[in-house]
Amino acid sequence: MLHTKKILGLAAAIAAATSAHAAEGVKPAAEALFHVGPLPVTNSMVTSWIVAAVLLVAIRLAVGTPKLVPGRGQALVEGLVEGIMDLVSPIVGAKAVKSAFPLLVCLFIFILIQNWSGLVPGVGTVYMKDPEGRWMEAVRPGNADLNGTFALAVVAFVGWLYLILRYAGPKMILFDLFGNKADRREIPALIYYFLFVVFFAVGLIEVISIMFRPISLSFRLYGNVLGGENLLHSMSEITRWGLPVPFYFLEVLIGFVQAFVFTLLVSVYIGLLCNHGDDHAEGDAHAAEESGHH
Repeated sequence: MLHTKKILGLAAAIAAATSAHAAEGVKPAAEALFHVGPLPVTNSMVTSWIVAAVLLVAIRLAVGTPKLVPGRGQALVEGLVEGIMDLVSPIVGAKAVKSAFPLLVCLFIFILIQNWSGLVPGVGTVYMKDPEGRWMEAVRPGNADLNGTFALAVVAFVGWLYLILRYAGPKMILFDLFGNKADRREIPALIYYFLFVVFFAVGLIEVISIMFRPISLSFRLYGNVLGGENLLHSMSEITRWGLPVPFYFLEVLIGFVQAFVFTLLVSVYIGLLCNHGDDHAEGDAHAAEESGHH
């Protein structure tokens, strides 16, 4: 009996803490559940690990042993993969798409499920006490943590850098950033040489813009997910029945859009350099064909 009273008392305390924290909304920063040496393990990290594990198990169970005639699970996974492949291939370019695709498909699926993880009952709404006796979220959406979204942006940036160096090359990158794109045959020499200075200045601005890409990618994703979490908390505080439902559907849409935008932007960043070379190659081939006919 005493044990039952303790359990009921703890449940009541958690419920009271949940109600109080719902009124406050989601905290901007994730909180450490425990430490491994000097490194904190936060509630958002735990959610990210759970999402990664669920994805690995789900895809493995769905695909099983790949067959020539796919089953439902394999067909579903293949359909998703082919859909993303068809979407990014014209953007990234034929040369780089096969190498870029694993990065892009993993980013899209992982970010999408991370965004939707905040809609699972208990995520962001169940609280526990930290070692100092303060109440905090037991689990928190991974993308509602700026550290998590910045890590995704850094992975995307490193992948982008590798791909452009491999498929565009340093010469093409330097020309695209700082080179004079004007046609010397169409403009006076004085203006043509002055444009070297102009394009070099524009290149410096572009380098600054490139360095800010991880910041813009991470803040956009973090802000939308955190804002959605706070919106659901606010609506649930007004009434737990009925009112939050339309906002759940809204967050399903926003979660998809944000995963799509993140992946699409990374695809565009890759294609701006890697696909640029394809255009030149096609143009040279067309010119050679025309010369052959003449």
